[in-house]
Amino acid sequence: MNVVLVSVLIYVALQLAICAFVARRVRSEDDYFIAGRRLGPVMAMFSIFATWFGAETCIGSAGAVYEEGLAGCTADPFGYCLCLLLMGAFLAAPLWRRKLVTLGDLIRDRFGISAEKLVVLLIVPTSVIWAAAQIRAFGHILSASSALNAEIAITIAAAIVITYTVLGGLLADVITDLIQGIVLILGLVIVGFAVTRAHGGVTAAWGLIDVHRLNPFGQEGLGILGKLELWAVPICGSLVAQELVARASAARSASVARRSALFAGAAYFLLGSIPVFIGLLGPAVIPDLEHGEQILPLMAQRYLPTALYILFAGALASAILSTVDSALLSASSLVSHNIVIPLLPKMDDRHKVRWARFATAGFGVIAYLLALHAESVYHLVEEASAFGSSGVLVTVLFALFTRWGGPWTGTATLATGMGSYLLAKHALALPTPYLVSLGVALATFLIVAFAEPRTRDTHDGVELASEST
Repeated sequence: MNVVLVSVLIYVALQLAICAFVARRVRSEDDYFIAGRRLGPVMAMFSIFATWFGAETCIGSAGAVYEEGLAGCTADPFGYCLCLLLMGAFLAAPLWRRKLVTLGDLIRDRFGISAEKLVVLLIVPTSVIWAAAQIRAFGHILSASSALNAEIAITIAAAIVITYTVLGGLLADVITDLIQGIVLILGLVIVGFAVTRAHGGVTAAWGLIDVHRLNPFGQEGLGILGKLELWAVPICGSLVAQELVARASAARSASVARRSALFAGAAYFLLGSIPVFIGLLGPAVIPDLEHGEQILPLMAQRYLPTALYILFAGALASAILSTVDSALLSASSLVSHNIVIPLLPKMDDRHKVRWARFATAGFGVIAYLLALHAESVYHLVEEASAFGSSGVLVTVLFALFTRWGGPWTGTATLATGMGSYLLAKHALALPTPYLVSLGVALATFLIVAFAEPRTRDTHDGVELASEST
């Protein structure tokens, strides 16, 4: 084993030790899934930032910019940054006031049990596939730092990730997110500084960039709707993700939930700009790369001494760990809290935590198998993020801000959102399948809500009824 691999494994072992220590404080389902609802602004902000700032933000966006200029990074960091800012400005506080454990709770309270089960079926695959992508990326980092082949490295990565997530849940996650966020910030800042300094400073380095690569709306062959599609998927598709809902619910107040999402969005943009800058500079420094996603690691290897490169490798490991555990917790919370526990209403807190850990481990194994055998996990992630999210977004927004619609409305909107995306994407091959599904979901909600005379909201145990007009 070389020094980089050993150092990364030691760093990961420290994270596991922290999880094992915190696991002793996990006594309830709230502790495991929403950190006991006691996160302050710093912990909440770092948890949102570290969760959202994954390997694709570092490696993927730099590679996309290397190949296509700013037109290649619509989603990351710009789209996801706007997603976090919108969450903080409009949704974080209302979600916190609902006292949710999962997004399924909101859907159940407003649209009934059938809609609750359907939203679980829509969200869980996205989280598991997303976790698989992160496990695969982690395996490639271990493989690149050693003589391990990819399959063994992915197996080791999966074992680490599953153990890490099962032990402490969100309570441990937010503590390690603070450490991982700091390491991630230091690693990227050091790489950005080293690359810029090596090319004579910001002004001189900027002068090496081809100005034709600076247009974020320069996608060839796309009209206005096509460009809107590129922005809509990361913003609308992730605005009500379970990972964000969990952290809004875990904050100790509505104002903390709101501010932490806003600050996380700002931090996401600032730190995400570093891989973007390196991607822009890349063709002038290392031209004709066969795989553009290699540009950030290659720049780090070229301009950092071994000790600082180890910090950079730790930063990548941090980005992956903080993202994958949130994805697994998202899947396990929805299945455990919204599917299993309602079937066993007399279950005590100790057994609820046991079921939560069992579900987390199960989804970790599924994610590992996907990571091991799928060749295009990142493509699957993009599609999984889009195919059901339009219906989820529409139902959540109406649930939070109106009393329109009832059980038929919620279920129909979720189903048509998913179905219309699959039809537009695969059967009709339309250029804007997500916008089509968003329009269909919205139209479905309005039409069915108008026909369905009454709605119920059992929030805080009080049943409310009103005319849907």
